[in-house]
Amino acid sequence: MPADPIYNELRLLQQLSAGSEEALKYLFNRYYDKLFRYVAVFIKSDQVAEELVMDVFMKIWLGRDMVIHIENMDAFLFRVAKNKAIDFLRSAARNDGLKQLLYDRIDMIASERSDTALLVQEYEEKIREAINLLSPQRKKVYLVSREEELTHDEIAERFGISRHTVNNHIVMARQFIRHYLARNMDIAFLVLLGTNYF
Repeated sequence: MPADPIYNELRLLQQLSAGSEEALKYLFNRYYDKLFRYVAVFIKSDQVAEELVMDVFMKIWLGRDMVIHIENMDAFLFRVAKNKAIDFLRSAARNDGLKQLLYDRIDMIASERSDTALLVQEYEEKIREAINLLSPQRKKVYLVSREEELTHDEIAERFGISRHTVNNHIVMARQFIRHYLARNMDIAFLVLLGTNYF
């Protein structure tokens, strides 16, 4: 990191908070490429990824009076970028035009991987992997809920546990599965499947 005080992270945040365009420019130059590559993995569209990354820096600039409270700028920027990517994909799933764009991207992914059916198969395998990583009790509760479509009260009665415990198991299982899929699969594909896990 350069010796100039502006490039010390705390000093950088102070300068940015005070409205320094030089600080913003340094932040942009330091992080743009990394954030672009990161978002492009989610979006599969360079143009959209560019727009989303620009939105990240716009968010930083508009909220610059609060940046002084950021403890880890690196982690913060990547979290904001990921949230913007996920928000875009969720929005796309509700918008026919954006959805078609994503379908086109998935077609490209599918052709690269030879068969769309392989993607669906991979998705199902990843779900099974995630379920198998759950604790034994959570796995049983989740599978009964998913496969037999029992109510929480019926599951509670079957396993001799409270309804609250059943709800907790199912919520935590879905959260774990969603995170597992996000780490191990193409998010655009997950959104287009309309899955409840993401």
